[in-house]
Amino acid sequence: MDFDLPEETLALQDMVREFAANEITPHAAEWSENEIFPTKIFTKLGELGLMGMLVPEEYGGAGSDTVTYVAVMEELGAADQSVASSWNAHSTIGTLPLLAYGTEEQKHRWLTPLAKGEAIGAFGLTEPDAGSDAAGIATTARRADGGWVINGTKMFITNAGTDISQGVTLLATTGKGADGRKGYATFYVPTGTPGYTVGAKLKKLGWHAMDTRELVFTDCWVSDDHLIGEEGNGLRQFLSVLDGGRISVAALGLSLAKAALALAVKHAKERHQFGRPLSDFQAVAHKIADMGTEYQAARWMVYRAAWLADQGRPHSTEAAMAKLYASEVANRAASQAVQIHGGYGYVRESEISRFYADAKILEIGEGTNEIQRNVIARALVKGA
Repeated sequence: MDFDLPEETLALQDMVREFAANEITPHAAEWSENEIFPTKIFTKLGELGLMGMLVPEEYGGAGSDTVTYVAVMEELGAADQSVASSWNAHSTIGTLPLLAYGTEEQKHRWLTPLAKGEAIGAFGLTEPDAGSDAAGIATTARRADGGWVINGTKMFITNAGTDISQGVTLLATTGKGADGRKGYATFYVPTGTPGYTVGAKLKKLGWHAMDTRELVFTDCWVSDDHLIGEEGNGLRQFLSVLDGGRISVAALGLSLAKAALALAVKHAKERHQFGRPLSDFQAVAHKIADMGTEYQAARWMVYRAAWLADQGRPHSTEAAMAKLYASEVANRAASQAVQIHGGYGYVRESEISRFYADAKILEIGEGTNEIQRNVIARALVKGA
């Protein structure tokens, strides 16, 4: 049993760490405070070959495995969660449906620019009245004039309103079949399509530099060649890419826990009270010990889920476990790190305050932790 990452993965991780230290960390606070989406960073990530890590080389990607993707996420997320989460949404749900179900023409037309970093991808599932209940979406698509007319509203959509947004892959209902069940289909709607309106930026608790918006589709017509995969199987197609998304969000939580731990240790060593560094006090030292232990436990849960995915083995339960645990570890680590910082941790000028604000969404996005527990419980009971 070898727990060491491959040399090429370590080399890439080192490169990303250096890039993040030079290009992201010095500016992250400004981007967050002013809610600036850093377009140039994503262009540079494309130049480094990181915008299509999970996409094969024939479509402009790097053809990396999931373990390597997690290793890169550890460094990007430890520098800034907004950048890492935007990159993650692009790299997974923003591109993988096209890779898995698109035709060759669709892949070369839309996937290749995304993988090369020439544009950024978005996926539209969540709606004002449908989140965890994905089957409950109300957005409709009906056949008309050799294509489809789409009507509906999507909410909390990432990467759809930037100046490098290419379009959105969305899920819509297509009516009911003979058995009375809803049919679903996935469509690609390019930015600028008549009837497709991108709303104003949403004001969020965290992830301030991430572009998050409401999308409105009003009699939005797209031709038949914008249908991704099979009509009627859109929901199944979406669910099939969720495991990868859960692993990546677990990695995002892992990166936040890593950052919180490092900031807590640094402050505890530098800050003195009663003539001694905070790290000399057992109450503080025990917090750091707990943070470090949970970080390591989460780390190997996430990497194991990624390894299983790379081996082509079943990993749905492990992905849900990793997402559940890593997101909760991230929240505990951020909270304890703020406690160690004291008043300094509660002002927005402090780096830890940004990570604290970014932590909560990890328990909500990519399937709430309540949903993850349902997935895990069903698997355990069924397998018992």
